[in-house]
Amino acid sequence: MVRALRVGTRGSELALVQTRGIVASLKRKHPEINIQIQVIRTKGDLVTDVPLSQVGDRGLFIKELENALMDGSVDFAVHSMKDLPTELPTGLVVASVTERLDSRDVLITREARALAALPRNATLATGSLRRRSQALACRPDLQIVELRGNITTRLRKFGESTWDAMILASAGLARLGLAQRVATPIPTDQMLPAVGQGALGLEARADDAEVLECLRSLSDEGATAEVEAERALLRRLQGGCQVPIGARGRAVEHELMLEAYVGTIDGRRHLRREAAGTKEQARQLGEHLAETMLEDGASEILDETRSAAKGTLGNQGR
Repeated sequence: MVRALRVGTRGSELALVQTRGIVASLKRKHPEINIQIQVIRTKGDLVTDVPLSQVGDRGLFIKELENALMDGSVDFAVHSMKDLPTELPTGLVVASVTERLDSRDVLITREARALAALPRNATLATGSLRRRSQALACRPDLQIVELRGNITTRLRKFGESTWDAMILASAGLARLGLAQRVATPIPTDQMLPAVGQGALGLEARADDAEVLECLRSLSDEGATAEVEAERALLRRLQGGCQVPIGARGRAVEHELMLEAYVGTIDGRRHLRREAAGTKEQARQLGEHLAETMLEDGASEILDETRSAAKGTLGNQGR
């Protein structure tokens, strides 16, 4: 049995809280193991003044961690599953998806309000095209302002602003002990979360059998099925931060429900579909729902969105 492990993580407050939680869980199951945390800065941590959709999202928050895995500097890495690309480098695998927290988004306001109750032409802050699209699909009058930074930074900026609301992930607030903020969960019939939101993944080298066995002790069957279905859908749709795609898997006993959203950036055109299957066929369920959506018009919506994104990038380069 492995006796010492080095875990790679980003240096943000949330990433460190998540990693320390994983370390504590591993040590409860394997008290004989010594685990050292190694902080690694990623491109996503360094570039904070540009919208995610304009940076190029593939591996933005994880590439440096994966490099450390591949060169042997660390034995495994802790990721928010929503940051992990659907295609991993050769030789790396997700060894474990741990128990998932609430995957929903929440509306941060100065007094408890739902999205529908915001004032006419209210200002809403978000750096996510997925959140922008779905918010505008519900409320076309909203004025969207760009917002980047970690959770603490976003909360500070909101406090210093005159914005009416902003959107954050429920799980991040909970992990940082900030659930007492004035936050109203957004119903999933209004806003589906990002693929993998609320779940943590432990990535390791595919040939490191001892480490894989150790990490699998933290695997959650339901969360694994939910995330596998969501990621299979995203992979087939060829989505990322540059296209507004939301998905939510819900595992109950052996059953698995999957809902998905595809929309234009302004929310004018959007498509929602759902499908049901079993946890054992999670990947096939995600692929099937993606195919259904493509046949029902998602291809045209995605093409329009990608063209709009390229146009924005081109204009900014002039």
